[in-house]
Amino acid sequence: MWLLVSLLIGVGGAALQWWVLTQLGVAIGSTPQMSWAALAVPVGAALLGGAARTRPSAERVAPVTPAELAAPPEPAEHTALRLLARLQEEGRLVDFLTEDVAPYSDAQIGAATRGIHASCAKVLREMVTLERVLPGTEEEEVTIAPGFDAGSIRLVGNVAGTPPFRGVLKHAGWRATRVEIPARSTVDPVVLAPAEVEIP
Repeated sequence: MWLLVSLLIGVGGAALQWWVLTQLGVAIGSTPQMSWAALAVPVGAALLGGAARTRPSAERVAPVTPAELAAPPEPAEHTALRLLARLQEEGRLVDFLTEDVAPYSDAQIGAATRGIHASCAKVLREMVTLERVLPGTEEEEVTIAPGFDAGSIRLVGNVAGTPPFRGVLKHAGWRATRVEIPARSTVDPVVLAPAEVEIP
């Protein structure tokens, strides 16, 4: 009987536990052989066991990891903006590309682009390693074998039939083998170059 009492008290809710204790009180009052002292041990053990099962354990509370508190990943376009900002900083490329060059002669444009070319080429070499998609020089005959990568080689002109194709290399293409774009300290990544104001 005490096993059943302990089980009911241990697994039951507050209402069931109160009902069991009430019924036991009636039974004790009507049965001389039963006493509250005999009831205290199993009832107390059941109540303590139920309380232990309902107490939340430390294992149930998942700790907040540092990864969850970390900043969200940088948007992919910010990498391109960092490269463009460096090209502007070193070679003023954005200034050149947004300038209306129609009023200038070819000689003037050629003289102005020499410095831009040298500075921007330096930045590109520092941040990106490039290689040709196809070996050879332009205007050289090449053969395109079956199973070629259409994303790396674009066929133009009179394309008919199935490979192998023989044609003339018009551009060898470029493939990036290394990209290292350093971070910038600018708070707003869309600001490629800050405005400069000289105070007299």
